[in-house]
Amino acid sequence: MNHSESVTTQLSTVEEWTKALAESSGSPGGGAGTGVMLSIAASLTSMVAGYTEPEKSQHQQLDGIHSRALKLRQTALQLADDDASASNAFGAAFRLDPGPEREEAIHQASVDAARASAVLGERAIDAIEDLGWLAANGNPALIADVVVGFGALRAAIAGARTNVSFDLASLTSAGATLEEVREQHPELWNTVSQLSEALDRIDQLTAGVDKKAAPTEAL
Repeated sequence: MNHSESVTTQLSTVEEWTKALAESSGSPGGGAGTGVMLSIAASLTSMVAGYTEPEKSQHQQLDGIHSRALKLRQTALQLADDDASASNAFGAAFRLDPGPEREEAIHQASVDAARASAVLGERAIDAIEDLGWLAANGNPALIADVVVGFGALRAAIAGARTNVSFDLASLTSAGATLEEVREQHPELWNTVSQLSEALDRIDQLTAGVDKKAAPTEAL
């Protein structure tokens, strides 16, 4: 068994998992890395929320942010492992001999991989405003951690967007045109645009706190 096939984010050390990522196997690959980046963003969100002393009117909102971040940290790691499994099927499909069976396998593997990345991207989108709330209302001593969280979250969304788009485009290898792909998978196609909009939102939020997070840059 290839070493990379025996590691998961749940049961491996960081050293073991990144070693598997470094291998030329593609599983785990960039999609799984996207999940890990989302988990890092969620972890930092949880940390900053835990250090924040809310006003009386903010207790419920902060508790919700903290709870969602803790849950997302675990969910994102599971999604990373799901993506690694999807990558295995994706690679196996392209290694089949030319013919109808290969085309069907590529189609199914591409759709499954796109769906896995779309779910991860949707979870990342849901996390944006919670981190944005902490940028405005969280413990100011941890604003640098908020910005690092934004960076990890942006990487997750950028990765999900690219992977969904790439996987959909891979359907053309099975004989479909891009127009046919859009008609057959409208939700996945629209997800790419939603993720692009999410990147713009993160950039807006990050720019709004940059002076507080990196004050020497202004000198």
